Amino acid sequence: MNYHDLIELYFDRSTAAQNFWNLYVLVVGGLLAFSSVRKHPAAITTALVCLLFALFAYENLGALHDATAQRFALLQSLKELGPVGEAARTRNLLEPTLIPASWASVRRTHITSDVLTIVALVAMEFRRRRLTRAGS
Repeated sequence: MNYHDLIELYFDRSTAAQNFWNLYVLVVGGLLAFSSVRKHPAAITTALVCLLFALFAYENLGALHDATAQRFALLQSLKELGPVGEAARTRNLLEPTLIPASWASVRRTHITSDVLTIVALVAMEFRRRRLTRAGS
């Protein structure tokens, strides 16, 4: 495999990781929007939504783990590949900018967002309950 192929794979994995984050943000936004428009309290619905979100978040985090590990493996391969011709100039300019997020930071950000999302869903359920009691 040459330098060009490795660079393409690296950016392909970067795009994959970004797509996993985009999907995650879309799902979180959809869940929060869904929960904010509900008028009547429903603990079972809230519990089910929280459980399904937790399962989705777990799988999404696993996909992000794989993409992150692949990015680091490709970066290591790029560094081990000896520079050849024009690739040496490109390498000197490009490689210092290839700084993938560490797995620890990806995991920490994801889990923090997961917990905050579930807290927000539960808080909205409690708010609906309080408003229903106040309106009675």
